[in-house]
Amino acid sequence: MTAIAVTIAGSDSGGGAGIQADLKTFSALGVYGASVITALTAQNTLGVQGVCDTPPDFVTAQIDSVFSDLPVNAVKIGMLSHSDAIRAVADGLRRHAPQHGMRPVVLDPVMVATSGDRLINEDAVATLRQTLLPLATLLTPNMPEAAALLGEAVATSDAELEQQGARLLALGPRAVLVKGGHGTGPESTDVLVTAHRVQRFSATRIHTRNTHGTGCTLSSAIAALMAKGATLEAAVAGGKAYLTEALAAADQLQIGGGHGPVHHFAGLWR
Repeated sequence: MTAIAVTIAGSDSGGGAGIQADLKTFSALGVYGASVITALTAQNTLGVQGVCDTPPDFVTAQIDSVFSDLPVNAVKIGMLSHSDAIRAVADGLRRHAPQHGMRPVVLDPVMVATSGDRLINEDAVATLRQTLLPLATLLTPNMPEAAALLGEAVATSDAELEQQGARLLALGPRAVLVKGGHGTGPESTDVLVTAHRVQRFSATRIHTRNTHGTGCTLSSAIAALMAKGATLEAAVAGGKAYLTEALAAADQLQIGGGHGPVHHFAGLWR
């Protein structure tokens, strides 16, 4: 049977992040992708020029449309810019849980675009913490996002990164992956924190300006692999390997004049 994943996120008109990056990732990894669009962005490699939020009742309508027809195997959640949208997504997931049973939910707390443009309202951060974190199988913040969710300074050491992951775990998700892409050094190390153990996943740090959509890509890759039946640990390892390959090939695309996208189909064409 075909594995199905749904992305609940914003649309990136430039094609490098958001819904577009998620669907490319799902396809590259052999998973059928469906979508629930929470916002439209006027966006390119240079920045975000505008945001148009989807009305909460239409977010609800999209969720009901997808989940009433498709046997969804995994969910990836990305950009949710305001509290009403967050509550609509949480209500929808709870409403459809009886029909679909427990499915992996990968929550990427998108707060700031690669260009530096903010993508979530301040008051929505508290709603995200209280409403969606307890529904997440895996929370995937980068270092600044982890700090923002906790109201703390950005971690400056592996020990602080692990401690922040543990504090985020206490807020309700079943696992937390704090991403190390904003760190320094020859390797990029992500820290996976669960109730039972702490694991580190490292890869050679790729030096490129074309990093647009990296967070979206990693979280959707993990969701896609879990939709196909991979364990959490195997999905994190596979997702990181996929992203590393996409980053390594990113400069070949030569898209736009700013932070270009990663190469989602590097394993298929160059």
